[in-house]
Amino acid sequence: MLAPYCETCKAGIMKSDSDPCFAHLLVNGQPVDPDTRRDVSRFRRAERERLLQARRALSASALAAQSDCVANALTDLVVAREGLTIAAYWPIRGELDLRPWMTAAYENGAQIALPVVIEKNAPVAFHLWQPGSPMKRGIWNIPVPETGVAVSADVVIAPLLGLDAAGFRLGNGGGYYDRTLAALPGMPQVIGVGHDFCCMETIFPMPWDIPMQQSVLGDGKVIDHAH
Repeated sequence: MLAPYCETCKAGIMKSDSDPCFAHLLVNGQPVDPDTRRDVSRFRRAERERLLQARRALSASALAAQSDCVANALTDLVVAREGLTIAAYWPIRGELDLRPWMTAAYENGAQIALPVVIEKNAPVAFHLWQPGSPMKRGIWNIPVPETGVAVSADVVIAPLLGLDAAGFRLGNGGGYYDRTLAALPGMPQVIGVGHDFCCMETIFPMPWDIPMQQSVLGDGKVIDHAH
């Protein structure tokens, strides 16, 4: 059972691997041992830096090739159609560029949305996007739709920095995807997408970490995570 937000979380006082307090996401009210939390935080920071270095070493042509492989796999995995809302993302820091796939899905009738941070340390909103939409700089200078209608997503495409054998995602450390998915009334189809070197044995998942249902890697491999 998820606990309500604690006062330190509301005040933005407590810091962690993902910066905000996750006391509201503790399982059955059981806290994580502080030493364990600190050790996991250090491990994840080191893994993020390792994987970011691998991204930086990737050539533009290699990144484009991996993006194309993922897009081709997603075309088979997600049938874009009228009435389907897909929450994707705007690529930053060497993430796979799925904007051509997003455009194709839109042209096939699907609604496309992008994550927008409305408030730090809170779930994101998904705002409608379409090709040619005016964009502005959001929090942390991530491009977001200049004007957007908030929608609920049927499919969430989550960028992976790392992916472990159980389907848990290593992201940029903000905790926004976990927080957002935990706050939704129903779980959408959640698909992680990452480079072909993103796999790792474990991220040492914490109680608030939410696994991917499926993942697509830069070599086109599709992984179904049984949970």
